[in-house]
Amino acid sequence: MQPVLVIMAAGMGSRYGGLKQMDPVDPAGDLIIDFSIYDALKAGFAEVIFIIKEELEGDFRSAIGDRISHHARVRYAFQRLDALPEGFQVPQGRVKPWGTTHALLCAGEAIGGRPFCAINADDYYGPTAYQRIHQYLCSPRPQGEHALVAWQLANTLTDHGSVARGICAVEDEHLTHIVERKAIIRQGDGGAFTEDGGATYTPLPGNTPVSMNFWGFGPEMLPLLDRNFREHLQAGMEADPLKYEDLLPNAVQAAMARGDASIRVLRSPDTWFGVTYKADKPQVVASIAACKARGLYPEPLWQA
Repeated sequence: MQPVLVIMAAGMGSRYGGLKQMDPVDPAGDLIIDFSIYDALKAGFAEVIFIIKEELEGDFRSAIGDRISHHARVRYAFQRLDALPEGFQVPQGRVKPWGTTHALLCAGEAIGGRPFCAINADDYYGPTAYQRIHQYLCSPRPQGEHALVAWQLANTLTDHGSVARGICAVEDEHLTHIVERKAIIRQGDGGAFTEDGGATYTPLPGNTPVSMNFWGFGPEMLPLLDRNFREHLQAGMEADPLKYEDLLPNAVQAAMARGDASIRVLRSPDTWFGVTYKADKPQVVASIAACKARGLYPEPLWQA
């Protein structure tokens, strides 16, 4: 079965200032997500599933989806706050989505039993990742094996604040452990993370392999994600009812620890960039222009 591209966009704009304020990154009005989709289509993907908030559907269609529908099949899945297991209710005052694990569960019907590549909406990954993950998903793979594209930490940091990354341990090109670090800053040639609000920092070498939420999953991963979400939801609600999230790296780690899944690590030499913060925009615009100057993308990006 042909793999599909799943773009997690329900949290799009939360730190940057909202979907309507997502500024273009080139003179043609393209967003970073346009370049991600262009790279994916060129690698062989033909269908895109956008996971969004239902209340943003109109804005999302007009800003992104309608344009992409001229070049690929487009479907939508809604990450609803009330899409919870039986017996659970949304805590009063909760507006934040339940995290990336929950996002993929909300797209299960649209995925429809097919292999899929899952990515963030507001990250530029570069062409290599899509080429390698598409080839992987179209090839025979061992039972229970899935894939992750990993980057070097130094190629994924911003100068304008902290970022979240999945810190990976790798042996024989397979993931042995992954842990989500939510507050990583650039420090020297590498980075450093804090777990106490910045009182102390633990250094990380620049060549540390990290997850950027670029996954290649077989459909059998979805029941494993569902198990993790159900098992941790109650404790998460009690500990932090307004902000608890079930994050993909943690859910995948749990499946690996149980022996239910293995993860092959595919490497990308490309440099990440994104508009995590508004101050990132000038560098992103310059980087896109440089990519076009090297011939990676046509001008305009979407040919008629």
